Amino acid sequence: MSRYRFVFIDLDDTIWDFHTNARISLELMFNDRGLARYFSDFDEFFRIYAKRNIELWEAYGKGEITQDFLKAERFRYPLAKMGVDDAELAEAIGHQYLDILPTQKVLMPGALEILEYLVKKYPLTIISNGFKETQHRKIDSSGIRLYFEHIVLSEEAGALKPDPKIFEYAMQLNKALPEECIMIGDSYAADIQGAINAGIDQVYYPLEGKIKPNQPATYTINQLSELRTFL
Repeated sequence: MSRYRFVFIDLDDTIWDFHTNARISLELMFNDRGLARYFSDFDEFFRIYAKRNIELWEAYGKGEITQDFLKAERFRYPLAKMGVDDAELAEAIGHQYLDILPTQKVLMPGALEILEYLVKKYPLTIISNGFKETQHRKIDSSGIRLYFEHIVLSEEAGALKPDPKIFEYAMQLNKALPEECIMIGDSYAADIQGAINAGIDQVYYPLEGKIKPNQPATYTINQLSELRTFL
């Protein structure tokens, strides 16, 4: 029998397939806006955007940049790389992307099955750094809200993973102690290190199984179904 009483779960690329949904949304926006006039094809745009977006989210997670800067810069940058200086267009495509993204419904393989399994045994809580409005729309459009007792977002908690304060906020909502909780997530820096900082056990679910050296976790899995072996 599991010694845990509460399960915390990251949303993007742990339950909700962010990479697939983001690519679909970006391509819809790219085609609608006719951005092929600036790029050789969508793949070129996506490569430039994706690299810069990762850098910006890392900086945001460290508190080095604001949410507004992230939203503007990630679309200004690929346009600028093509010699296009158009802040109005960058802002427009950013808004359109955030309108399309949360309507997508692709979940990670086995996500629904494992939620059905876990919800019968534990109160479940999402802990996410994502933008408040966007994350709530993702949760609703994909039909997974019914599985969760609490939705903890960084904007509401006043802290970003890996800051232990966001995990402490989740524990307060659940009236839980650290030793009663376990955190499941795909980001070592945010989810796993954050849980370690808060004294919570962790399940590392690395995207595409890409485990790096010196990244210890309480458990590491390659697919969500493996959670059944210890939860």
